[in-house]
Amino acid sequence: MLSQIIQAIETALNVSMVAIKQVIGIFVGISIPLSVFFFVALIYCVERLKIIRKKEEEMYDLKVVPAYEEAPMADIAMAKRWESVKKHAESNIPSDWRQAIIEADIILDDLLSKMGYRGDSVGEKLKRVAKGDFKSLDDAWEAHKVRNQIAHEGSDFALNEHDARETIGRYRRVFEEFYYV
Repeated sequence: MLSQIIQAIETALNVSMVAIKQVIGIFVGISIPLSVFFFVALIYCVERLKIIRKKEEEMYDLKVVPAYEEAPMADIAMAKRWESVKKHAESNIPSDWRQAIIEADIILDDLLSKMGYRGDSVGEKLKRVAKGDFKSLDDAWEAHKVRNQIAHEGSDFALNEHDARETIGRYRRVFEEFYYV
């Protein structure tokens, strides 16, 4: 009787081993074609994404080349404009500080245009700048925000000497990064 039980167990194990081998064979047979299909689908999606990105760049006039590679060296006209900004900033008259900030923002607009960024305003151009292309991007944004407050609030905007000098310092850091001053 014991031998019959052992023989029954061996038969059951043989049958289950054959079944397991068949299931594994089916699994491998299905998984290889599926893997190939998904690999091809992945390559297709990546290539389509490249095409979409290229169309985006054309549509939005985005820069492909980092700004550092096209940054022009300082010129005489830019130096004169910056000297005018510094002269207004060193004044003791608040309206001169406002003028210095507005002039510095105009220089920033010219810089962004020369670097190839497109937009109707400095804000739109700054939105197109990639963080890696512009180390002083945060300074540019903060300085431009102060300029916007001056432009929109006028004399109602309380600008003290410390804030004016700090804002001009932010513009200076941007211009120094691109060798404009």
